[in-house]
Amino acid sequence: MGSTVEIAGSENPTATPLTEIRLLGPVEVCHNGIPIAFARSRKLRALLAILVTETRQVSRRRLCDLLWDRPNDPRAELRWHLSKLRKILDSPRRTRVCSNADGIGLDLDGCVVDALQVMTIEQAGPFPIDRLKELAGLFRGPFLGELSLSEPSAGQWVIAQRRRFAACQISILKQLTVRQPAGSCDIDQYLEQWLNLAPFEIEPHHRLLSVLASQGRFGEAETHLTSSERLFADEGLSVVELRKTWSDVKKELGAATRSTNSAATPRVDSAHVEPCLSGPSRSALAVMPFTVRDPQDGIGIADGLTNDVITRLAKLRNMSIIARGSVYALAALGVSGVEAGKQLDVNYVATASMHRGADKLRVEIDLIDTQSARIVWTETCEAPSADLMSAMEELGNRIVAALTGEIERAERNRAILRPPTSLDAWEAHHRGLWHMYRFTKENNARAQYFFDAAVTLDPTFSRAYAGLSFTHWQNAFQNWSDPGTEAESAYSAATQSMLADEQDPAAHLAMGRALWLRRQHNMAVKSLRVSVDLSPNFALGHYSLAFVESQTGDPEEAIRASDKARALSPYDPLMFGMLGSRAMAHLRLGQYEAAAEWATQAAARPNAHINILGMASLFLALADRVPEGRILAAEIHAQQPRYGIDSFLGAFHFSPGEAQLLRSLAAKVSLV
Repeated sequence: MGSTVEIAGSENPTATPLTEIRLLGPVEVCHNGIPIAFARSRKLRALLAILVTETRQVSRRRLCDLLWDRPNDPRAELRWHLSKLRKILDSPRRTRVCSNADGIGLDLDGCVVDALQVMTIEQAGPFPIDRLKELAGLFRGPFLGELSLSEPSAGQWVIAQRRRFAACQISILKQLTVRQPAGSCDIDQYLEQWLNLAPFEIEPHHRLLSVLASQGRFGEAETHLTSSERLFADEGLSVVELRKTWSDVKKELGAATRSTNSAATPRVDSAHVEPCLSGPSRSALAVMPFTVRDPQDGIGIADGLTNDVITRLAKLRNMSIIARGSVYALAALGVSGVEAGKQLDVNYVATASMHRGADKLRVEIDLIDTQSARIVWTETCEAPSADLMSAMEELGNRIVAALTGEIERAERNRAILRPPTSLDAWEAHHRGLWHMYRFTKENNARAQYFFDAAVTLDPTFSRAYAGLSFTHWQNAFQNWSDPGTEAESAYSAATQSMLADEQDPAAHLAMGRALWLRRQHNMAVKSLRVSVDLSPNFALGHYSLAFVESQTGDPEEAIRASDKARALSPYDPLMFGMLGSRAMAHLRLGQYEAAAEWATQAAARPNAHINILGMASLFLALADRVPEGRILAAEIHAQQPRYGIDSFLGAFHFSPGEAQLLRSLAAKVSLV
C-alpha cells in the first residue's frame, strides 16, 4: 500500500486509496488498508471478479448461467451472494453494488483495482518504465489465486481470464526487459518471471541469453541453454530454434566462443544439399526456378516472378518455404523437381514454365507431392502483358493463393484420414481446419478439440492458437454458447497466437476478429490492416477487413477488400462470408438490389451458415423480392425453428437505423 497507484476511473494518482480490490492473486478487499473478511464462498469471489472485469452491467441470467449449474433456485442464490457482496463493498455514504431490471454492476469510481489497471496495457501505451514496474508489481499470483469452480461455464470463464491476464503480464515483462539496458539491476528478475510464464517461447530465452552474453556471463548462458534444452526435450519439443537463438546471440555480439550446440545452416554446394531443418511437424514447399520455353521470353522475368512467389509465400508463415539460393543451386545442377524435393526433404515441390506471347504472359504451374511424385494440382495462369509489372503482380497473387489453398486442402484431407491419436501438432491443426469449415456446432466443437491438441503438442504454434480463437468466435457469433465468455476466450487464444509469432498474419487476423466481438471496431480494423500489411496475399485477412468495414466502417473499402479476398482465393471455404460482406456494404450504401443479389449468392454456397441465410432472406425483402425471402426463411426454420430477427441482429453489429430497417422487414418474410 505504500507505493503510488492509480484510482480506477481517475487519472490522478493517490497514495491513500479508500477501497482496494485485488484479483491478481488471492482475492482481497481492503478499506483504508484494512483487509475485509470474506465469507468462505468461492462463488462470492468469482461474482466479484465477474462484475469488476466486465465493462458494463451483467444480466442476472448470465450470472446465474455462469455460477449456478443446477441449483433449485439460482436467482435466490444470486440474491444471497449479492447481499454478502454489499456488506463488503457498500458503505453508509456510498453504494457500490448497483442493480436494476437490466442487470448488476459495480460503481468503482475512487477504487484501486489491480486487474483494471493491468487491463490498460491492452489498449493504451507505451507506458513509462516506472509505470510498467508498478503494473508488474501488482501480480501476486494468477488471476483469483488458486480458486477453482466446479461449474463448467464458470471454470471456462476463469481459465479464459487467467490466460488474458497472463498475456498482459507477459506484455508488461516483455516491455520491461526489452526497453531497459542489459545492465539494469532488476532485468534478471523480470526475465525470470517471463520465462516462468512462457517457458517454451523462444523470445525470452533469446533476451536472457543476450543479457548474459553482453555481461560476459557465458558460463551461465551455457548452463541456461543446457537446462532449457532438457526442458524442451522432456516435452517432446524441438531444440533447433533454441540452439539457433544462442548462435544468433553470439553472432550479434561478435563473440568468438565455441559452441557445439549451434544449429547447422542448410548450405548448397556441388555435391550435397542439407535437408530442411523445420522437421516433419510442418509442411515444407520448394518453388523451383520458373523455366522459359524460349530464351527470348525473358529469363529475367521468370527469375523475378520466382523470387516474388517465394517471398510472398514466406510472408504467409503457414508453412516452411525453401530459400531461393537452395532451389537455384539444385536447378543449376540439372536436378529435377521431384529429386530436388527429396534432397531438400520437403513435402511439396512447385515447378512452372513461363511463356511471353504477343499480348499475354502465361505460366503453367504444377504442384507435386514429393513422396508419391503425384501431381496434386496443375493450372495455367494468364495476364495481359502490356503492363509487365501489373502482369507479374497479378500472376504472383494467383499463384501464391492457389499454392497455399491447394496445400492446405491436401493437408486437411490427409489429416482426416489419420487416426486421431496418432496426429502431431501440424496434423491436429489441419484436422481442426477440416471440422471448422463445416460450420456446424458439432464440428466446431471437434475443431476446438483438435486445435487444443495442437497447441498442447506445440505451444509455439501460432496458427493453431488462431484456429482455436476462431472456434470461440464462431460460438459467440452463432450464439452456440455464452457470447461474453466466448468473446473473452477468442481474445485469449488470439493473444496466445500473437505471443507465439507476432509476424504471423493469422495471429493479427484472430486478434482483429476477437476485438470485433468486443465491439472495439477501430482497434479491430487496425489489427486486420496489420494482417494484410504483413502478407498482402492473405485472403482471410482481406475478407475479415471487409466483414468489419461492411458493418461499422467504410462500406466502399469493404467492397474493395471483399473483391481482393475473392480474387486471391476464388475457391475459399469462407467464400459465403466474402460475398455476404459485400452484400452488407451495399446495404449501408443504400443499394438494396445489389445487397439482395450478393446475399443470395452467399446463401447459395454449400456451407453457408444460418446467419447468411437470414441475411439473404431479409435483403431480398428489402429489394421487394419477398416470396424468395420467405422460401429462405422456411429453410431457416426447418433448421432452427426459433431463429428470428433478434437472432440475426444479435450476430451482427449494425447501426440502430439499419437494425430498425431490417426489423421492419422481418414480418414480411416470417423472421419475427
